[in-house]
Amino acid sequence: MNGKHVAVLLGGFSSERPVSLSSGNACANALEGEGYRVTRVDVGRDVAAVLSELRPDVAFNALHGPFGEDGTIQGILEYLEIPYTHSGVLASALAMDKQQAKHVAKAAGVPVAEAKVLNRFDFANKHPMVPPYVVKPVREGSSFGVVIVKENQSHPPQVIGSSEWRYGDEVMVERYVYGRELTCGVMGGVALGVTEVIPTSHESTTMMPSMRPAAPGMSFRHKFHRIFTKRFKHWRSRRIRQSAAVA
Repeated sequence: MNGKHVAVLLGGFSSERPVSLSSGNACANALEGEGYRVTRVDVGRDVAAVLSELRPDVAFNALHGPFGEDGTIQGILEYLEIPYTHSGVLASALAMDKQQAKHVAKAAGVPVAEAKVLNRFDFANKHPMVPPYVVKPVREGSSFGVVIVKENQSHPPQVIGSSEWRYGDEVMVERYVYGRELTCGVMGGVALGVTEVIPTSHESTTMMPSMRPAAPGMSFRHKFHRIFTKRFKHWRSRRIRQSAAVA
């Protein structure tokens, strides 16, 4: 046992709570397997008080969606001076806001799809652009709330303006781009395994994402486990060296 205390932040209260519980517990199990002392923290509004009492050596952020990915929990951890995994406050806030993320990407020379931000009630009966296009929440994680409007649809999907919609009134309408969706996390300058995001439905309804490795071979969880523990040990060794130098 190395004695280091890791608080795994999971659960939370966004629409992605089930995903956060699943990935958070998987990471906690992997850390425990490497000998770390792990506390699972099901994040609520009292998380600052909980973390102040725990005072872990590091917080592993397994929260998905708003509060966990938008810079909020990152700001709390910065204030508490608790080291944490993944992106910082500014990067998280920019990445979660699709409109701002597009501005930054476009300024860096990255091609982006044509898009506009509208109130969801502004186009109840008339297409805001020629189909096919995609309607998505401006500030929501993963593919939650994503609606694909096909070429042959005579009007926007009724779910956008209905009481069933729970992703806020501000939405992004974006030109549909055909192709595969791939994601690749980068940690400490090391690219993690490329993962393909597969929608569970190809119809023009709100979709839920699933994920799988984009290439055969080692399972994604195994690869993530191996790379994460390697990077975490490197980070821990560097912190110990820095502390020794300061002392």
